[in-house]
Amino acid sequence: MKKIIAYVIFEVFLAAIILPVSIFYGPFTNIRNTLVTTAMTTFSHKYIATLFLPQSKIDAIMKEMSSISSDSSKSSLLNFKNNHDTTIEVNDISSSRFKGKVILIHDPTRVQVGISSKLPKEGETVSEIAKENGAIAAINAGGFIGYVDGAWTGNGGTPGGIIIHNGKLIYNNAYSKDGKIDLAGFTSDGKLLVGKYTLDEIKNLDIKEAVSFGPALVVNGKPMIKNGDGGWGIAPRTAIGQKADGTVIFLVIDGRAISSVGATLKDVQNIMLDYGAVNATNLDGGSSTTMYYKGKVINNPSNPLGERMVPTIFYAK
Repeated sequence: MKKIIAYVIFEVFLAAIILPVSIFYGPFTNIRNTLVTTAMTTFSHKYIATLFLPQSKIDAIMKEMSSISSDSSKSSLLNFKNNHDTTIEVNDISSSRFKGKVILIHDPTRVQVGISSKLPKEGETVSEIAKENGAIAAINAGGFIGYVDGAWTGNGGTPGGIIIHNGKLIYNNAYSKDGKIDLAGFTSDGKLLVGKYTLDEIKNLDIKEAVSFGPALVVNGKPMIKNGDGGWGIAPRTAIGQKADGTVIFLVIDGRAISSVGATLKDVQNIMLDYGAVNATNLDGGSSTTMYYKGKVINNPSNPLGERMVPTIFYAK
């Protein structure tokens, strides 16, 4: 029995050495690249990559995998006739790696930004904000700053970027070297704009509802990820898009589970294209990814404590 136990311990120890070496220095470059990008786009698991690879190699992998086109950084306004169809559809999606859900909202003017009533102290869950606003359907929207004054809060109370609601700039915590902000915003007649805009441009675009997040994945009908998988690894995802007829697409993909590992940004882009999105952008994902419909959460958030507190949602009444 002692020999058997010793053999098992030896085999486990050997596997613990060989497996990382095989992944990070063997022929499995696709697996290595996906693992690196997944680790480096989390707050707490970067060590999975930095423990085995030098920073120069990590930087090269991140650059290779994050080839997102900036040729068309702004979407054009769609030209559609809104018939104010009240239909809302819910569809399941799946692949060998993930499961998710899509909600189609045929009247885009029904979509608004919902804001935590507890800002700036803390966020609220998607379902809490949805119920406060009488929403039928909702998804999490903009991100938040997790580290405040040198400490991790994770309570969704400090939004990242801007929040616009009912045409008013409610919050502005945006900063970039070129002054451009990743926008997911709707005009007063329900047209979705995505991409990078300056605050002055946003103010002149009749934006009624908006948050900051990205990257834009489909702009004017064209995919933005040309090579690689987007450089953000595999994770739970949330995204929003719009079809040529004005229909708004809410998308969530579950992740970090055996039944649904997660999706790359390119996966999200391709799903949006399959659904006919002309413009689409990534929203905050990971543990924040949540979809709400008719009084309950209909996906499986990866946050171990259940729904995560977030600053904003997109919702439809």
